[in-house]
Amino acid sequence: MALSRLLDAGTIRRLVRGLYDYPRTHEKLGPLSPTPKMIAQAISKSDGTRLQPSGAYAANLLGLSDQVPAKIVFLTDGAEKTVQVGTQTIQLRRTTPKNMVTADRMSGLVIQAFRYLGKDHVRPKQVNWLRDKLPTDDKARLWRDRVYAPTWMHPYFKQISEGGGES
Repeated sequence: MALSRLLDAGTIRRLVRGLYDYPRTHEKLGPLSPTPKMIAQAISKSDGTRLQPSGAYAANLLGLSDQVPAKIVFLTDGAEKTVQVGTQTIQLRRTTPKNMVTADRMSGLVIQAFRYLGKDHVRPKQVNWLRDKLPTDDKARLWRDRVYAPTWMHPYFKQISEGGGES
């Protein structure tokens, strides 16, 4: 009943069954939708699972691709789910523990973006972009986390981290 009263008063908004948010309003745009990351984090928090953006969404978040995917995919160590919020489709896909080791780290995002781009489609421009954009701590972490990435990514990680932390 408490949720019903809050819904009726406009204090909260139902996104999908069991998922609510406090609506934000922009002075010119009107009501704003929550970001896919906010929605996925809410689902993850309620389920007690971890998330890792994947595919085209990971590449887009890093600025390696201008494509905005219609279906946003997150890897998870929990149950698989698909949630439709407005025109956005958010898919949680169960994956291996190895893919989740780097969850919530910049290195995990880079690994997933490179996987999406593919071995033959990572360009020097993209590597230089990441080398210039990533903070020193993230570059060092990327180099350490190379053990969780396919071998073909290691030379790119070395270029991005400028050889930092070689072992």
